[in-house]
Amino acid sequence: MFGLLFFILFTPGVSEFICTSADLEMSYTFCDSTAYTFMFNLTPCNIMNTDIWKATLNWIPRNDITFLEIVFNILYDGAKVLHWKELLCSGTDDVYSVCETLKGETLVEEFDIRGLRTKFPKGNYNVVVQGFSDDSENNMLICLNFTMIVKQDAY
Repeated sequence: MFGLLFFILFTPGVSEFICTSADLEMSYTFCDSTAYTFMFNLTPCNIMNTDIWKATLNWIPRNDITFLEIVFNILYDGAKVLHWKELLCSGTDDVYSVCETLKGETLVEEFDIRGLRTKFPKGNYNVVVQGFSDDSENNMLICLNFTMIVKQDAY
């Protein structure tokens, strides 16, 4: 019933099957041509009756992180359903531990992913997560494309 979602990303362009359960399949690839040292754990590997996912992130950034804006784009069966931006680091009075991580340091962060109160309809989802080091979204630090296949309706 509960599975462990675990993946390490090193090579661009390689799509890797991550996990499967009765109600969910996930895989990933990079959405740019840059290789990363990146690891992400997510539990449980299901979507039904789950309010919170537990996540662990290990990442070695290639640049210092003084400014970090994360952009999420979620597509459902090919149609964009959500575009969301979150400024994590601005360079002043930052509260997140990712801020001020230096190039080459290993960033280790554990956090909860809440908001799974949403019941996801059966279908194919693409979640593109981009991290930018400036507010013009010209300097990308990381770009990941997660594929999530929800196998059954939650209702």
